[in-house]
Amino acid sequence: MTNKKTIMELCMSPDLGGLELYMVRAAKALKNSFDVISVINEDTKLQQYYDGDDKVIQLPKKSNFFMFGSAKKLSQIIDENGVEVIHLHWTKDIPFVVLAKLLSSKKPKLVQTRNMTMTRFKDDFYHRLLYKNMDMMLPVTHQVKEQLERFIPQDIRPKIEVLYMGSDKTEPLNDDELEEFKKSIGFSQNDFNVGMVGRINEAKGQHLLIKALSKIEDKNVKAYFVGHEMKKGYTNELKNLAKELGVQERVFFLGFMKNPHHFFQACDVIVLASKKETFGLVLIEAMQVGTAVIGSNSGGVVEIIDDEKTGLLFDVGSFESLACGIERLKDDRKLLNSIADAGYEKCKKMFSNELQFEKLGKILGSLVC
Repeated sequence: MTNKKTIMELCMSPDLGGLELYMVRAAKALKNSFDVISVINEDTKLQQYYDGDDKVIQLPKKSNFFMFGSAKKLSQIIDENGVEVIHLHWTKDIPFVVLAKLLSSKKPKLVQTRNMTMTRFKDDFYHRLLYKNMDMMLPVTHQVKEQLERFIPQDIRPKIEVLYMGSDKTEPLNDDELEEFKKSIGFSQNDFNVGMVGRINEAKGQHLLIKALSKIEDKNVKAYFVGHEMKKGYTNELKNLAKELGVQERVFFLGFMKNPHHFFQACDVIVLASKKETFGLVLIEAMQVGTAVIGSNSGGVVEIIDDEKTGLLFDVGSFESLACGIERLKDDRKLLNSIADAGYEKCKKMFSNELQFEKLGKILGSLVC
């Protein structure tokens, strides 16, 4: 018999990215303090990240028309398991979860980790109904916190507390293992290897790195992309762009990697080139293994990178500015090593999973005392 409170980690997103994987990590990290039930989309690829002792329930993909049936099923799961807090992650799940709360007898507390920006007022009847039934929102940056306070009316606004995402501390490869890994993915000892990790789509900015290569005369500067294609055919569009610019021999697509930490360690620099990145977990993961980073000067990236101290910032959307940053680090090894070391130290103090999940556990626990 256990005295642990029961919480539900929920994400019905069918995608596989930082948001979805954060939910899995949260579920695993909270198991020592709570009985945790994970609810995921039956069409997701998240199932592979759970172990046999994890309690996972898969629900069918819902549409607006069938949302009531899915919400009713979720409410039954809530009541049967005595769920006291639901921690949700995908903004599109809010209506579905609020309806399930209203249908349940348990009436669990609702907490959302807010990864997305908010750009318009939520003062209509529909949004007032949603947010007055939310108990807490955990924006991943101070910028998102300011948006929530600006656009959600005070009389229905849930409690708001910033909670950064963290990254798992990984065991680095030794020198021999690292060289073997580099060979396995085609890295050459004389190359300056620039990596990008994330969904292959226009918003992530892979095209900017390809264009930046065309401005860098040193043919030993190579770009490697890790991630799965969101729109069929977009990878071929990027390959065609590289061919048009004459850099096709310097651009490589490695596909999806379940655990990209070795790739982060193998690269000389990791780039995040999104126009609007709410946080930038990829940067954290790279910094944590001692790799230098370059990010666009927008969104949550500016809360991670202290320019010229823990990384370099480039002008958002400017491949010329990105090219300058890459060349600067290529030509100045002292600066490269300095920002890599400083980034690693900042991660230890602010962005470790252990630290952030300890804070999350205290937050969720305070709601069920």
